[in-house]
This record gives sequence, structure tokens and C-alpha cells, in this order.
Amino acid sequence: MKNYDVVIIGAGSVGLPLAHSLAAKGVSVGVVEQLSSPGQGQNKAAIGGIRATHSDRAKIHIGKESLDFIRRLEPEFGQDVDYVEGGYLFPAYDEKIAQGLKALLPIQKSYGLNIDWIGPEEVQDIVPGIRCEGLLGGTFSPEDGHLSSLKLAGAFYRLARQAGAEFHFETTVTGFEMEGGKVQAVLTDKGRIGCAAVVNAAGGYGREIGLMVGADLPVYPDSHEAGVTEPIQPLFNPMLVDIAPDAHSDNYYFYQAKEGAVVFCITPRPKRMGTDRRSTSEFLPMVIPRMLNLYPRLRNIRVRRVWRGLYPMTPDGKPIVGFDRGVEGVFHAVGMCGQGLMLGPGLAEIIAAALVDGEQAADVFEDLSPYRDFSGEELLK
Repeated sequence: MKNYDVVIIGAGSVGLPLAHSLAAKGVSVGVVEQLSSPGQGQNKAAIGGIRATHSDRAKIHIGKESLDFIRRLEPEFGQDVDYVEGGYLFPAYDEKIAQGLKALLPIQKSYGLNIDWIGPEEVQDIVPGIRCEGLLGGTFSPEDGHLSSLKLAGAFYRLARQAGAEFHFETTVTGFEMEGGKVQAVLTDKGRIGCAAVVNAAGGYGREIGLMVGADLPVYPDSHEAGVTEPIQPLFNPMLVDIAPDAHSDNYYFYQAKEGAVVFCITPRPKRMGTDRRSTSEFLPMVIPRMLNLYPRLRNIRVRRVWRGLYPMTPDGKPIVGFDRGVEGVFHAVGMCGQGLMLGPGLAEIIAAALVDGEQAADVFEDLSPYRDFSGEELLK
């Protein structure tokens, strides 16, 4: 069919910005996507939060790069994605959670995050109407934000096309052609696509692609549900993240979008493993009481729709990023753990620099290696 310098498998949260970053460096790029248009996999299920507030140095690095790029999207590239720099607020009503959040601050600040502990009064100033009873304070990172995942996918698709990237939709990868331990082509149901390098950015199906080159990547999807309300008057700006668990969930989070709707999601307990994306009857009864308990002003607002997406998880809650040791020319960028949207733009710049310029950011390529010890776990996933 065609020949490219780099073929990217997946036109989603990682593949789209990477296609732009590579093409902008003068690399010929082909993107293979089994669905009919860009961002139709897990990207459109993302609720839109974007932050550098993590507890892992590599993810903080990538998150900061992402935010820097997102801030430039409209002034430099003319792409409006409804970005609002409202910050992330982690409120605490339990002393153990408060101490845990405070304990992370030295780590987060050492990697350049603008984040601090704020008291109950300041929390209430930032989020008027938040439950006051028992509020101890929280951590607030004002440089984080939120945006429209649909508009972001469209923006990167347009930018990638303008830079020269070509897309092959409704095309399924069936295997690889290799010679002398090096990749020569991507084989698809529509023919052979020659290339010098391949990037596995297949999201929830990253493990299946990895197995085709003999790499057993520990990426195991589980499903999360989300929802959106009718638009209402402006109430608050930050993403609110309550990490206190209850009997049925580990955490939940919500924000008010630029156009007024409240977008929300929850992490169920136990995990719903697998790739089932059908909505369930358990989601709203699980999340709504928790949201109303934290922010009573949402009472009587109507939910407009709900949906379900996949979190391609790894054992330690961190992405897999790096070159394959078994096949030269294969690069893996999978296992984003439900954070592909917020990591994708920054990761694209880092991967493009590695593939084109040979520059490998030590924290990213060491900490997120496909061959690392997966026994740990990030504290603030």
C-alpha cells in the first residue's frame, strides 16, 4: 500500500498528538486505526481532566509537557479545545487522607509542581458551596485544568493532517513483517504498509499488538463509567477529586465544563475487568450520593447522558513507554491507566524526540520501561 518512516497503531490519545509531533519534524507518518475516524476508542470516553499533579517523577514530567502544549494550542495553532485552567483540588475530611496528601507535597514540589496545602476557608473560597462540616483542607494545584476530549482529538487530527501525516481508518493490524530482528512492515487486512519504525499506541488493545512481536506487555483494561449533566450557571472552576474510598468505590471526581455542564466519573470497587463498554444501572446510584454529599448544590440537576470507557491498567498504575528489546524499530506507548488524554500531548513530544533525535528523557525511559519491575504502585494514580 504505502511506505512510511513511522507507522503509528492507534488514532487516539497518544497516536494523534504523536502523529503531529513526528510529522512536524519532517518524518513521513502513517496512522493505522481499526475504527472509522479519529478518537473513537477510549479517547472520546475521557472526561477531559488534564494535570501534572501525580506522585511519580516521570508522569509529572510528562504532565507538565502536556499542559505546556495545551496552553499553546489556541494562541499558536488556532485550536480551541475548551481548555479551562481551573486547577485540581483534592479535599480532605479524614485526618489519614490529609496526612497522606501532605506527605506527597515534598515529592511533588521537588519535581517542579505548583501545589500546596490550603485550609478549609480557602477551599470554600475556591469551591463555594462545598460541604463545610469536617473539612480539614486540601491540596490545590492551580496550573492543572480540563478540556473537551472530543475537541482535542479533532484538533490533533487536523494538525497532524496539516503537517503531512496520513491516516488509514477501518484498517486492522494482523501482524508484522520482520527481517534480521528488525521491523519491515505492518501487515493489515487491507495490505502491507512498509516502515522503518512502528509505535504501538493501541490503548486498551496494546497487549494484543505487543504479542504480535513477542512482547507480553502487562496491560489489562478495566471499565469505568462517566456522565454529564445539563448545563447550569457557573459554580466552580477546579476538578474536584475525592480520594476517600467507600464500600463500593475508591474515588470519584467531577468538574464544571466551560459550557456549564458537570462532568463526572467514579472508580468502582472491585474493578470491572475486561473490555465491556455497556452502561450499567449501578453507576448513578454509586456516584450521585457521593457527589451530593461533597457538593450539595448539585441536587436536582438533571443528568443528560452516561457512558463507559476503558482504563488500560498496568500492575503499578504507570504507563509503558520504550523501545522493544526483541524487535528493532518497535516502540511501545501503552498502558496509560485511564490518563492517556492528559499524558498524550507531552508524551508525543518526548517520543518524537527519541525516535527522530535520539534524545531519551532518563526519568521517562527508565521509570516507564516495558522491562521495569512492576511490583510498586503509584501513590496518586
